[in-house]
Amino acid sequence: MEAYFFNGWGNLLRVIVVGILAYAALVFFLRISGNRTLSKMNAFDLIVTVALGSTLATVLLSKNVALSEGAVAMALLISLQFIITWFSVRTAWVRRLVTGEPLMLLYRGEFITTSMRKARVTQDEVQSAIRGSGIADVKAVEAVVLETDGSISVIKQNAESSHSSLEGIRGPR
Repeated sequence: MEAYFFNGWGNLLRVIVVGILAYAALVFFLRISGNRTLSKMNAFDLIVTVALGSTLATVLLSKNVALSEGAVAMALLISLQFIITWFSVRTAWVRRLVTGEPLMLLYRGEFITTSMRKARVTQDEVQSAIRGSGIADVKAVEAVVLETDGSISVIKQNAESSHSSLEGIRGPR
């Protein structure tokens, strides 16, 4: 019965020492990989983050995984993310594959039901985002965009501009 609650001081000491070293290794790898690793997450970033957490937990709790193996696994995951993001910055098809594309949900006060259905976003959610932006009238909105990280951007109608932030976003215009 005791083994369920306490396996000895040696096991606790191992978790503390390996935990501190694995945590230090993870922080080191994250710092050298740059801010992109910790940026707002799209699906690709979320997968890497979950995998890093799982790797850290495995190193901490499994005696069968050495600290060096866990550190190599974390370095591999971060290196793969670095390589993929490096290519996504330079190649449009890789960027679309990894991060997807923003999707217009509303344009000039009109809901785009096909886009909303594809994104599984309700009209209530779009209206909530509009209200959250401090806008009461849907007709005062130029566009609502579902971003690649899952956030919803609301763009107010402004005077004509020669540079639109809506360039390249799928939807009617």
